[in-house]
Amino acid sequence: MTLPQLSAGQDWRLTLAHDRPDYLLIWTTRGQGRLLLDGQRRGVGTHNLIVIPPRQLFALDLGRQGFGQAVVVPDGAALTLPQRPVQLRIREAGAISEFMALMEGATREQQGRRPLMDQALTAHGALIAVWLQRQLAMEEHIQPRPNAAIRLSAAYMRRITAHFHAPLTMADHAAALSVTPTHLTRACKAATGKTAADLLTERILYEARDLLTRTTVPAQDIARSLGFGSAAYFTRFMQHHTQATPSALRKAAARIRDAA
Repeated sequence: MTLPQLSAGQDWRLTLAHDRPDYLLIWTTRGQGRLLLDGQRRGVGTHNLIVIPPRQLFALDLGRQGFGQAVVVPDGAALTLPQRPVQLRIREAGAISEFMALMEGATREQQGRRPLMDQALTAHGALIAVWLQRQLAMEEHIQPRPNAAIRLSAAYMRRITAHFHAPLTMADHAAALSVTPTHLTRACKAATGKTAADLLTERILYEARDLLTRTTVPAQDIARSLGFGSAAYFTRFMQHHTQATPSALRKAAARIRDAA
């Protein structure tokens, strides 16, 4: 699918830090922007392949001129994919053409809706996985060892994905990582450009917006599930970060769905 299809026309679904239950491969075909992945902020441009395993915190902002495609692979699929996040900058024209041909073949199969489509898509996915393994084996794509700040930031991001539903503060996460809140904030800021509190807030905000726009769960129940002490505090939190109340966000999302 295209990135606008992946985000359902709502930019925050990509630009806010979040994680997914499935594998995500993003292929950028136009634009330049910023990527939050594996504990650090990176630049991203044309012909980058971003591999995001399940439950890995990430965010992508390609700007208004950016465009790309995404492959969503359910967790547990019989494909050999990297277990760690990867960003590849593909420069060789032959490799670019080969990958784009694989993507186009999978897209045609999906759109054709012919008998045995699922088996065919699995075969296309296996070919994409082989292409990816070959690229990862190349010396130019060997990943450098991250520094201490990036390692700490990545560990904190893993805690966020595992515990963002719990009523834990940034200081609680810092204590669990055996560092001070000041040290954690300094490391995250150096590695990602965002504070530790910002990263935690973004993940909670994404979940709140997702539940408000994708489900009919009452706002007070969403607030409770995310550790807010009251529905009023949840409303203030949403208004501060989105300039809209939970009910207004829900109505706006319904209008987008109706117009699609």
